[in-house]
Amino acid sequence: MGDSGPGSRLDRREFLRRGAVTGMGLGLLPLAPARSATEAEPPRVRRRVRLGRTGLELPDIGFGGSRLQDDEDLVRYALDRGITHFDTAEGYTGGASEVTIGRALQGARDRVTIASKVKAGANDSRARLMAALEGSLQRLRTDHIDLYFNHAVNDAERLKNPEWPEFVTRARQQGKIRFAGLSGHGGRLVECLDYALDHDQIDVMLVAYNFGQDPRFFAKLTRSFDFVARQPELPRVMARARRKGVGVIAMKTLRGGRLNDMRPYEGGGATFAQAAFRWVLGGPDVDSLVVTIRSRAMVDEYLGASGWEGPRRADWPLLARYEQIAGATQCRYGCGDCADACPRGVPIAEVLRTHMYARDYRDPDLAQGEYALLGAGAAPCLECASRPCTRACPHGLAIPRLTADAHRSLARLRTA
Repeated sequence: MGDSGPGSRLDRREFLRRGAVTGMGLGLLPLAPARSATEAEPPRVRRRVRLGRTGLELPDIGFGGSRLQDDEDLVRYALDRGITHFDTAEGYTGGASEVTIGRALQGARDRVTIASKVKAGANDSRARLMAALEGSLQRLRTDHIDLYFNHAVNDAERLKNPEWPEFVTRARQQGKIRFAGLSGHGGRLVECLDYALDHDQIDVMLVAYNFGQDPRFFAKLTRSFDFVARQPELPRVMARARRKGVGVIAMKTLRGGRLNDMRPYEGGGATFAQAAFRWVLGGPDVDSLVVTIRSRAMVDEYLGASGWEGPRRADWPLLARYEQIAGATQCRYGCGDCADACPRGVPIAEVLRTHMYARDYRDPDLAQGEYALLGAGAAPCLECASRPCTRACPHGLAIPRLTADAHRSLARLRTA
């Protein structure tokens, strides 16, 4: 079938070989205006997948509700297009995400799967976790959650708390959750995943995974390994999960999501988002992905990648251009090499994450809220003369400038 439609697959090695020949010579010249590869047909989910040993059937592209608030029509629109998996958390938009999904899916609960999350700490009790679950169930207007994740795990001590597996056992016995999982994208993610797999704690994992974390992409892009993603063990642990029957769902698939910056370069029936999704869905160890959806236009665009199981030839120039545009400012998920670079304890990676929310996601409310959780944040950067973090980033990010910029803009928002 070549690469003429959904379900086609261009082998990654061949894709990269061709991309190395053609992509690097294109610079940043615009392509023709983008057309949808399936614009003659209504965009719909075109492939459903089995999620590991859970037996659950998910669409290859799921609805991420991290910014969802009061837009029930958007949820129903996605459902009408075949998106039947909805991902949320107790803390998303202060609980409004769960409330909106719960209201929108009334009468359709038997046709969908719902995932939610809780941050189970190293010292949390079963009672506290059960209370959090009950709150989510109430907001979601359901008696059970299909996938319940220990959220944003970046410390194995949280998994060593015996209260978590005991809570999971009790919640499953009571029919309140069906399967348990772990989500994360921090620098110690692989360590946490290995622990969870060693102790059979999870049925599914939700992990940050995108073309910017594939060493083969950067090997071809730079002709060296200087910019290889700093989680080289993530593919290994994902493959291990698949061998154990643990489902694998990818998130953060847009590598920061500077979609508007990419519009001038899209063409040939491909958008940047579709190219990024096809890269992820073409991986051998990913079942499906979830992506934050904020509009009907996003539903339509994103579903243009549904059904594909590998990249198209037109995808390489888009991915290469994105890296040229964004690579100098975006912190890589799961790197963590800068963690101990600041003697005053500035959480560099977290500050840069909020900077990305403001600059690339163009979501100042999200950026401000996340920055407020960092306490002093990057305030020490404004008066730092020695700049010990200058060479701490293996990807060459100008940490002192970026962290200072983040504080100036986000601290001002916080106090405005």
